[in-house]
Parts: sequence; structure tokens; C-alpha cells
Amino acid sequence: MRRAARFGLFALTAIAGAGLAAAPASSWHDRIDWNGQSAMMRNVSNGGFVLQGPFGERTIAAQPRSVRTASTLFDGLFAMAQDDLAQDSISEIHDGAYDHDRAIPCHCFETGEKWPYVWTRDLSYSIDLGLWRYDAARSRNGLLFKLSGVRGKDVPQGPGSRQLFPMQDTGSGGSWPISTDRVVWFLGARHLLGDKSFVDKVWQALNGTLAQDREYAFDARMGLYRGETSFLDWREQTYPEWTKDNVVFIGQSFALSTNVLHYEALRLAAQMASQRGDARAKQYAAQADALKTAINAHFWRADRGMYMSYIGGDGLPVEAYDLLGLSLAVTSGVADEARARSSLEHYPAWPAGSPVIWPERADQPIYHNRAIWPFVSAYALRAARKVDDPKRIAFEIESLMRGAALAGSNMENYELATQATHVDDGKLSGPVVDSKRQLWSVAGYLAMVGEGVFGLEADGRIEPKLPTSLVPMLFGKRDAITLQGPDRKVTLKRPQHLDGNLLVADKVDHDGQNIVVALKAIEVPVLPWRTDATLYAPATPDAPRIKQDTKTWHVHAEGDRSVLYVDGKRFGDMGDTWTLPPSSARSCLRVTQLGKDGIESLPSRQTCVGEVASVAGGWPRAWSTPVGGRFRVWLDYANSHGPINTGITAAVKRLVVRCGNAPPQTFPIVMPHSVREQSSTFADFDVSASGAHCTFALQQGFNMSGLANFAHYTGGAGGSEGPLNDARIGALHIAPLSADTPP
Repeated sequence: MRRAARFGLFALTAIAGAGLAAAPASSWHDRIDWNGQSAMMRNVSNGGFVLQGPFGERTIAAQPRSVRTASTLFDGLFAMAQDDLAQDSISEIHDGAYDHDRAIPCHCFETGEKWPYVWTRDLSYSIDLGLWRYDAARSRNGLLFKLSGVRGKDVPQGPGSRQLFPMQDTGSGGSWPISTDRVVWFLGARHLLGDKSFVDKVWQALNGTLAQDREYAFDARMGLYRGETSFLDWREQTYPEWTKDNVVFIGQSFALSTNVLHYEALRLAAQMASQRGDARAKQYAAQADALKTAINAHFWRADRGMYMSYIGGDGLPVEAYDLLGLSLAVTSGVADEARARSSLEHYPAWPAGSPVIWPERADQPIYHNRAIWPFVSAYALRAARKVDDPKRIAFEIESLMRGAALAGSNMENYELATQATHVDDGKLSGPVVDSKRQLWSVAGYLAMVGEGVFGLEADGRIEPKLPTSLVPMLFGKRDAITLQGPDRKVTLKRPQHLDGNLLVADKVDHDGQNIVVALKAIEVPVLPWRTDATLYAPATPDAPRIKQDTKTWHVHAEGDRSVLYVDGKRFGDMGDTWTLPPSSARSCLRVTQLGKDGIESLPSRQTCVGEVASVAGGWPRAWSTPVGGRFRVWLDYANSHGPINTGITAAVKRLVVRCGNAPPQTFPIVMPHSVREQSSTFADFDVSASGAHCTFALQQGFNMSGLANFAHYTGGAGGSEGPLNDARIGALHIAPLSADTPP
């Protein structure tokens, strides 16, 4: 049994009593003990600290902001996070894939000790977690570094003449639109709208990006945006293992986190349009409302009481959950109060902290899999505050403190069961990469102090929600604790009676730059802990096998606890054999394995049946059908312009379908990097009831190599040598769809 497997059900049961309240009142004042290791913090002269732990010793100088509590550990770790941020504040950056690793001037934040560059999602989440409070100039500079115009006369410019777009960094299958979470840029930018020049650029980028994503990533039938889960971009860790060398499934699928980010971007657009008197305000607001409805319709899994992390392009439900997507759904308001509370109640935690994904993968090393990521824990803390859950608030604060104290830095991630920075588990050892002073971990820790303890809200309100279980550590025998910043001081005053489980503001007094909050204790319902979660999902099965005779399709799976899905819908009962009536309509079948605990595996590859017409030759291509209905179209292609896991040259085309006298129908077709000839993403089109003669034309689309700033990219095709949006294209395939096929 692997080391992490020992922390299964019996360890989870300890969570119900876990948290700081379960520890002696004197603990966490100057030391922490965990899993056979200890860390100790002490004060030194001039307001500094020394932290000693398994890593050795770290001296921490006095910082511009300070906290004064009964816990030297808490005070010193806040200073350490600021010291980490100071080390991440640089004047130049570099990366081996850009400008041949030469230094690039940038008065901004680097991503971490092992990541000396600026990445769109890392920076944007970090700013949203509060770095805008600490250095607005660096925050804006970093965001502007990730903003780009368009280059090349053959690159479609999109609506408007002055286009700016956030850059989707190199990634799965050649980046956007396989990954579509670049809209996270606006999550950070919304906090920095006090500078008019910057505001104008945000408005420009917002309109262009939303229009572009509407054209290339939005599926009108589902009402959702396609693309990979945000942040979870190591495919084999979270998607089926077979996506390792074919990411088309990912590009066709829909992710909770990415759709919530689009919802937030649409809300910002509606707000900014309204402020400018722009007529698009109602349009953006309506699109946001419709997206919220679609997210709740498609991602909510009532039998699990949680939102799924992603679903297939045909609506296939996938037994995968992630804490970032779930937390964003809660904090954005996509989840109503009941679903928000249910999601936090049913998402499991381990004694060391909350995993970023669940269930885990038994065949993958530790990274996103079997791991705690501090910045995600900070978002979970924000979600717990949203629903007034004192136990989870305390739990996430404890996890963030413990990880930083024992590692001596705000690390990229930790192993789930031990919260260690490395666990030896053979080929599954990890975390595979773990960087010190990782920017979003630093931001998450700073957010835990300012927002999680002192209640600093983004809109300027002071709204503490402090579990009474933290009083022994933070207050001890003190009457008050303080957060001292360069421009103001926030004091929380302890109530006389602790006759509740949550401390909230009773009275807020402003005296110049001093804010004094008198706290009161209230009793709120405590969400139950998820203590029965199995660690691992079942193994992903092989694709189903189909034998066909004149009257029946016989479907076979490898295990007797298999679940069959036909065109994204569950079919029949669990088993290993099913029969389907034959049809000329195309149907695609997948199976999952059901574990003894009722959890399903990730889905298998698909096996498709039904009639398919193929058309080759020059463009435009022609095809006729004697009957009307809905049809699916896709291309054979090969794209060898980069490896599966990186690059900026996913080939993106626009397929224009004209059938008879009906208006043309235009769809994006995406052909990501491949290792062989394979199928592109698909599109569904309609033919009138009487049938028609159809023509298919292929127009140039847009990919990330069309952005001017990628001229600095020297790590692969489409960069310094110019835009590249191409693939070797083979046959075009058309198949009739059943009337029952989900839209």
C-alpha cells in the first residue's frame, strides 16, 4: 500500500474534530507540531523574526505591514509572506522559451523561484487574491505585459480596429482555444480600475476578447464556453489518461472554472458598459444571466451535491470535481446559497488540507493529483466565508499556516496526506515540481491574513468572520489584535462573551486612519464534514466493443460494474453487456467503471457507430442529402507544429456550411497539436426538412500565434518566425444525428 493510501477513511474521520480549536490553547503561539516535524517562530530585534523548521532556519526582516496577535507564529508568517513577495518583485524576467532566455525588462512580479516569468493565470489569480493592495503598479505592469495586439496581414482582426487581447500562455495542444481561461486576466484587472489609461485598455480588451471567445469557444446549443479546466492544465492528472496524446476531447468539453471566469468577465463588461453609457450593457448582462443558468443546468450533480469539474462536449457527465472551480462558483454567486453550502459540505478534506481535485488518480504522480495548493485553499477560505462556515474557515487558515511554517516559504504545492514538499512513492513521487515563494501561494497567504482574519473586502468594507475556535491562538489573553498597514490600522476587539461559534462585526468606528471593529459572537449552522470519501477513482476502462448484426448492436465492456453512456446520456443498468437497436444515425459510446463506493471512473475513449459520408478534394467541398435533420461534421487532420503539452499553434479554422437557400452556418473547427492523423473537433449543423445540396468552405481562423507579443516566443513554431495557423487536412466527414442526440 502506498504511503498516501494509509491516509484513507480512518484519517478522514479525524477531520470532524480537526482545526485549531482541538489543539491546546497554548499551541500555535510560537510553534507548530505536525506529522513528526516541528517549526518554531521567535521575535528578534527591530521587529523581525526567525523561523526554524525541517528546512533549516530563515531570518525574516520587519515588513511594511505587520500584525500583532497573541501568536508569534501568526505574526512572523505574515512577515515571511511579505518577504517572499519582495523577492518576487523584480525588474526583469526570463524564460527559456522566450527571447532565447535573455532578460526581458519588466517592473512586475515573477511567478516563483523556479518560474522566473509572468504567466497570465498565475498573476491574475494572485492579483484577485489581493496583490493589488500591496503593489498596484507592479500588478498593472504585469497585466499589461500579458496584453497584446494582433500581428500579420493574414490574421483575422476581429471586430473593431484597435484590438487588444490577454494572452493564453503556451499550453495543451497549442494553447487557445483548447485552453480558454485567459479571461482570468479580467479577474485581476477589475481591482485596478483607478487608472484611466489602464481602464481604457481593459475596456478595449474586454470587448474584443468576449467577442472572440463568443465566436470560437462558445457553444450556443449548450450555452457554455468550451475549453480546459483553469489551472489544472497537466492533462493526464485530471482528464482521462488517453488525452495524453489527443486533446480534442478537452477542446470539445466544457469546464466549470472556465465558464465561471467567463461569467465574471461578462458581469464586468456589463458594469463597465453601464458606467460608460454603452448600449451593450444589457446584452452583456443578459449573456451573463444566461451563462449562469447554463452552468447550473449542466454542471450541477444533484446526487453528489456538487458541481462537476468538467463535462464532455456532448454533455457527458464526468465524475471529477475540483476545489478551484467549486470555490469560484460559490464566490461569484453562480451557486445559490443552498448549492454553495452543499458543495462545501460534500467536497472532501484530509487532515492536512483540502485537495485541489477529487477523486485522486492512482496511476499519476503527485502534482495536481494528491495535492494541496495554497492559492486554491485561499479561494476555498473565501468560499467558506461566503457561506459563514466557521469550521472550514478555521480549517483552511490552519492548513495555510502549517504548510508555510514547515516549509519555510509559501510553496507551490504540498502532498495531500502529509503536507510535505516531497513524498517518495517510486514513479508516483512528488510533488513533481514545487517552487518556493510561488506568487499565488504568497498572495493566498496574504489574503488569509487580510481578508480571512481581519475581514478586508475588495470594496473597502471591513467584514470579519472569525471562528471562535481561533480565539485562543490569535487573542490569547489580549483584548484586541491589529493589522497595521502603511496607510491605516485595523483593530479587532474581542467580545466579552464567546457564546457562539463565529465572531462578526458589532460596531465599526473610523478614527482617521484607524478602524476599530468591536466583535460579537453569533451562532451559525456548521456544515458537516465529508468523512467518508475514498481517495482514488477506479481505473479508466478501455473503449466499449461493438458487434453488429442485422437487428441489434451488441455492446461489451471489460468489467461487470460498467456504466454505458450513449451520446452523453446514461444507458440502461450497470453491467458489462447491452443491446441497442441499429440505426443509420451516428452514436458515440463510452463506458466508465463503477467503484464499490459508487464513484465512477473517468470515461473511456469513444466507440462510434452509424453511417458516415466522407468528402475529400479541394475546397469548397460538396455533399447532398435527400432528407433533412441535424448532422455532425468533422475533419481528419494532422498538426505537427508542436508537442501535445505546449505551444501556440493549435490550428483554428471557420467552417462555413451552405445548404440550399438557407442562411450559411459558420462553426469553429479546432485542430490541436497531434502525434498522428486524427479527428478534429466537431460541429453540428441543420438541414431543412426536405434535404438539400450543401457546400463546405474553410476560412482562416485565429490562434495565439496571431498576437504580436508572441513574436518573443522562441520555444516553438508560430513565434519569432511569424504567425502559423495551419494543419494538414484530410477528408471531411458528415454523419446524421438521432433526434435524441443531446444538443
